[in-house]
Amino acid sequence: MNPELTHWTGPLGLPRFDLIRDEDFDPAFDACLKLAEEAVEAIAASPAPPTFDNTVAALESAEEPLNRLCAIFFTLAGVDSNPAREDLQRRIAPRLAAHGSKVSMDPRLFDRVEAVMQDADELAPEDCRLTELTLRGLRRAGAGLTGAARERMAAIRERLAVLSTEFAQNVLADERDFTMSVADSDLAGLPDWLVRAMRAAARERGLSGQIVTLNRSLIVPFLEYSEKRALREAAWRAWCARGSGQGAGGAATDNRPIAAEILQLRHERARLLGYADFASYKLEPEMAKTAENVEALLTEVWAAAKARADADAAQLTGMLHENGVNGALEPWDWRFYAERRRKAEHDLDEAEVKPYLTLEAMLGAVFDTAQRLFGIEMRAFDAPLWSPDARAWEVTRNGWHMAVFVGDYYARPGKRSGAWCSSLQQQHKIGAGQRPIVVNVCNFTPPEAEGAPAYLSWDDAHTLFHEFGHALHHILSDVNWPSMSGTSVARDFVELPSQLFEHWLERPEVLDRHARHAETGAPLPADLRDRILAAGNADQGFATTEYLESALVDLAFHRGEPPADPMARQAEVLAELGAPAAIPMRHATPHFAHVFSGDGYSSGYYSYMWSEVMDADAFAAFMEKGDAFDPETARRLEQWILSKGDSLPADELWLKFRGRKPGVEALLKGRGLLAEAD
Repeated sequence: MNPELTHWTGPLGLPRFDLIRDEDFDPAFDACLKLAEEAVEAIAASPAPPTFDNTVAALESAEEPLNRLCAIFFTLAGVDSNPAREDLQRRIAPRLAAHGSKVSMDPRLFDRVEAVMQDADELAPEDCRLTELTLRGLRRAGAGLTGAARERMAAIRERLAVLSTEFAQNVLADERDFTMSVADSDLAGLPDWLVRAMRAAARERGLSGQIVTLNRSLIVPFLEYSEKRALREAAWRAWCARGSGQGAGGAATDNRPIAAEILQLRHERARLLGYADFASYKLEPEMAKTAENVEALLTEVWAAAKARADADAAQLTGMLHENGVNGALEPWDWRFYAERRRKAEHDLDEAEVKPYLTLEAMLGAVFDTAQRLFGIEMRAFDAPLWSPDARAWEVTRNGWHMAVFVGDYYARPGKRSGAWCSSLQQQHKIGAGQRPIVVNVCNFTPPEAEGAPAYLSWDDAHTLFHEFGHALHHILSDVNWPSMSGTSVARDFVELPSQLFEHWLERPEVLDRHARHAETGAPLPADLRDRILAAGNADQGFATTEYLESALVDLAFHRGEPPADPMARQAEVLAELGAPAAIPMRHATPHFAHVFSGDGYSSGYYSYMWSEVMDADAFAAFMEKGDAFDPETARRLEQWILSKGDSLPADELWLKFRGRKPGVEALLKGRGLLAEAD
């Protein structure tokens, strides 16, 4: 086995990605799975009476080599996929699921952890919490099942692992394989920076001219600016066709039957464990607790969002007709006319803004904000990573090593779309302890040429802040056990740090310091800054509505009996909501990776809004002090939210930070929807 896969020798403990080959992974998984099985078996079969140390604590490190191997492989599968990695991912998914089932459904482990729990009052608070979480995890995995039910649960978990892998790879294939050429005669309305980005995308693929791809940072501005309605429609349809059997991959990448089978298996899994449906099972450990609580929040905001969206639709339809186009406002029209309206109402042109929002300038803003709030400093260093695009920084505070941070920011073929934060290494204090290695991945449009600046949109800049908010949750983690460190928290709590950190992008003092013109170095003019901020809630009816549609469809999929035809159920839910025809779901079922590429956000896509209720109220705590960088509030935020992981229940951590429950009013006000709610 290549030792670099489990014993990392790169700078500051990073893996040496330059020493790792695709053919190394098969024997490494064989070896690491064997080691993990032996380590867990030794715990389960131990003749010694169960104690916290020989059972619960021992399980925390029993699979460390396998965890390190998985961290490397699944990072590469996301940021730099290729046929060999995709093949291995399909083959290894059921093996990992089978191993997970064997461990988490072992009745011997369940009995030992349950025995430790009997004396939990004698344990230190964090040890007691870990024992409680471990026992809950075993119970929810099916450790209490016997006979045929036990065998069926293991089979379900293996099949779900296969299906979720296929779903994700089908979406990636459709995204990777689609390009739409745009002739020189069809560039009307497109700003120069977008045309240059389209030409760079063509060169990257060995093509001439300019193309549109399904990279969000390319296709969204194309939909906003292109005056060629037929091209907008073609691009939009390709974007929405991902995973539907109508995308670039055709029937081979049709995710609709996969989604249907996933929903059926999840329901069966929940029923085996005694729950009424998958939503009841999934939401039990979350802050929301029940589907009824989720629905209450989403429908309260829906009324305000739809009122705004309907009013906006009427105005945009008028603009469409004034432009000589008869008929209804279509989804491929909305962004185009909304951008024209934004420009007219706020005198704001993205081409005027982009030179001030370079990636380097916004990284400076992100790092400086984190330093002013939490005292951390970032030092770039050279490391052998998976792509020349990826960069590494050491994070320190008062000279003490806090973490390694890796950023991979540009879109490229073979890279999963979207943006995410992951970790190669979790913080913990076992033995000598270890600090985290955190990864932020985005898909921004790369610079036109080597050495040229990369320009971000306002939305891109928000994404940069958002993902670093997740990174801070890892960087500032200070708990004993890896399974409860960093972002290992309730799903509807995990977005609080990320969404909260976005607020600092909109602070005038941050923009004044960091938004500098790429060519002249001049600061962002005050009047332009004020226009950017004034336009911050432009089109919130659209943004909130498309999100809520996805969240409510996700919830409906997992309540009660699963639909035999998810597409029909999706249409039914949208009809019941009275969803505007020109605002489709943000993530339609065939490419709803949050929900179907694993269990992470299944029955949990609502969590972004649940967390937003808290992030709006958390930022209000700073503003009540009259200072967005108030040191005492920042200290409490780190003490009770960012450093605690899952060492206490999320609702307790929130109350310790804020002193009261949050209300939806701050969210509605922040989105500019309060008037509609009233």
